[in-house]
Amino acid sequence: MSSISQIAWDDTVLPFQLDRCDIRGRVCRLDGLLNTVLSQHDYPEKIEALVAEMTMLTALIGQSIDLRWKLSLQVRGDGPARILATDYYGPESEGEPAKIRAWASFDKDRLDESAEPFDLIGKGYFAILIDQGEGMQPYQGITPIAGGSLTACAETYFAQSEQLPTRFELTAGRSTLPGGVESWRAGGVMLQHMPKASPSVANDEGGGGEDGVLAASDLLEDDAEENWNRANILLSSVEELELIGPSVEPTQLLLRLFHEEEPRVYDAKSVKFGCSCSEDKVRNSLSMYSAKDLTHMTKEDGTITADCQFCGAHYVMDPASCGKDAGAAGE
Repeated sequence: MSSISQIAWDDTVLPFQLDRCDIRGRVCRLDGLLNTVLSQHDYPEKIEALVAEMTMLTALIGQSIDLRWKLSLQVRGDGPARILATDYYGPESEGEPAKIRAWASFDKDRLDESAEPFDLIGKGYFAILIDQGEGMQPYQGITPIAGGSLTACAETYFAQSEQLPTRFELTAGRSTLPGGVESWRAGGVMLQHMPKASPSVANDEGGGGEDGVLAASDLLEDDAEENWNRANILLSSVEELELIGPSVEPTQLLLRLFHEEEPRVYDAKSVKFGCSCSEDKVRNSLSMYSAKDLTHMTKEDGTITADCQFCGAHYVMDPASCGKDAGAAGE
């Protein structure tokens, strides 16, 4: 994507804290990463919008977790947008960028061009999965599709599953810088109240969110609630160009929005597109099959092929080198 104009703070996530009100957050700007993600497939415009929103959420959430390996976001619905999936891989070493990949499955024949992107999902669930690697038990949290956006689903997840008041303000779309080419740009802010016990949760009463799920308002009271509401009002004043335009740096944005809340910024973290697929992993996935099973997967030219749903990599393999019987003939 070398033809795309690069801004210094693009493809970065900037952590910050509002010292006056016990709120932490992230500012994220994506361009090259998002363009690479979306260039892997020829998605319709409304599917692109959903993938862009999922990618933004993944970048913000992934950077907010002490992650040793992988965070995954998944959406499954009964509408034409059947599956949305993203993976966030934590940095392999200090100073290295995190890696993100994303993918969508959709039914082209059922797409309604007049529908809002979120409505294409239908009924289903939004899930966050955290895998800290070998020797650790993976964690999964699920919330129903509701609230009118993927962003709202993520906010509900944090309120319901993590009991953390969380707010996202995101925007994404195609834009053109002077002298540049049209490309995707996205920007967003995540706010999250520091963990605090809640009487509403302790009493196990129904929440104030859709279908009785917990919402941020159920988790805070007194000064904490007032501080949270004030920070949300300030965030609501942000303009689209402040989130994705080339003129306002993330640090400047925080001062514009939250100068009275005493924002403190930390080192920005970089993110880039990255896929973990490999021929070895494909072979490993085929290791459970016998030679007889593999004959049903073999093409007319005598090969087995596999494509990565995330990056489009195409693998061509000899059936004799795959499956649980591989190498037996030579022993």
